[in-house]
Amino acid sequence: MKHEVCLLVFGVMFRPLFLFFSLVVFTCHAFASSTSEVPFQECIANLQNKARSEGISARQTDEVLGNARFLKQVIGYDRSQPEFIQTFPGYFTKRVNDWRVNRGREMLAKHKDFLAELTRTYGVPSHYLISFWGLETNFGSYKGKMPIIDSLATLACDERRSAFFTTELMTALKLMDRESFDVDTMLGSWAGAMGHTQFMPSAYMQYAIDGDGDGRIDLWNSELDALASAANFLSELGWQPGLRWGREVSLPEGFDYSLAGKHHAKPLTFWHQAGVRKTNDTSLGNVDIDASLLIPAGHQGPAFLVYDNFDVILRWNNSEFYAISVGHLADRLVGAAALAAALPDLPTYSLEQMKLLQTKLNTLGIDVGEADGILGPMTRRGVRQFELANNMIADGFPDTQVFNAIMDVQTQ
Repeated sequence: MKHEVCLLVFGVMFRPLFLFFSLVVFTCHAFASSTSEVPFQECIANLQNKARSEGISARQTDEVLGNARFLKQVIGYDRSQPEFIQTFPGYFTKRVNDWRVNRGREMLAKHKDFLAELTRTYGVPSHYLISFWGLETNFGSYKGKMPIIDSLATLACDERRSAFFTTELMTALKLMDRESFDVDTMLGSWAGAMGHTQFMPSAYMQYAIDGDGDGRIDLWNSELDALASAANFLSELGWQPGLRWGREVSLPEGFDYSLAGKHHAKPLTFWHQAGVRKTNDTSLGNVDIDASLLIPAGHQGPAFLVYDNFDVILRWNNSEFYAISVGHLADRLVGAAALAAALPDLPTYSLEQMKLLQTKLNTLGIDVGEADGILGPMTRRGVRQFELANNMIADGFPDTQVFNAIMDVQTQ
């Protein structure tokens, strides 16, 4: 039998599709084996004691948490990694398409007056709220079918992120008390995200509001609650009224791609002087704001200048692909054209291929950190360093030519 482990955890965690949470959590749990029922039941007993200490009702503590089930598939989802690295064209085309644009416009029209009131109150334009809704759940058509309490209990009793999911589980139980939700209502993603806007329990508790005025906050069944909650959430995350997310831009011949990346924010006047223009070949203007240049598909694909509200979108979901998709879909909903630049047919690398590339760069003396198979900022900088040293277009993207050139270098 495993001994109970009590931890004081200080950390910063995030949910896959949501925000960063700062946690100072005290939690006692028994780490459960995925194949043993006894440790899981011991863990549940410890979680029940914690629930009682936090004032959660006997009904939720005994009847709901006491009957929580271990879901082996949830551990599988938590541990699973994609076999191949998804490219921006593959990601974007699945999320910004004609169906979603047309459906989003219907939702804009359906909730026109309510959305206008939200914009006046929170400063977040209607088309962004609809865009988030579309990307999260296809406007409510798929909100997830996993039992939230079972999923959270399973993850709370798992060693990898126990502290984070213990907090989310306790919050979910408190939410059930506050809103009189039953277990059958509490369905969502395998990691605990819920409702039209896929809020984690902590976000639901802190940011969700009653939009339809019925005295309850129901993100599963009330579109108005979900939209109002999204507006409140984005406002709290720091949305700047009157400022767009960013825009697609055109780059001049011979552009210095080493300037690209979120870490290279420059005044708009800098980008103007560097020859960056709007896609209709007009000037960027002379607004005194900073912007970063992103080239998510390399020099062959579209380029984007992104502003401070792009960072707010990243606080909802820390993925540049996601944030670009939200922003561009929002623009399309109010009449903007599709991307001006074509999406290139990019190579799809497996995780193992990317690990080999990272290992080779490290061997060449180009430090890209651990070979984890993720094409992140350090790897992009390493690829760019190699490209610069070999008179290639230094966009930091390993297309087939660059990949082969790196792998073909002979080392001692």
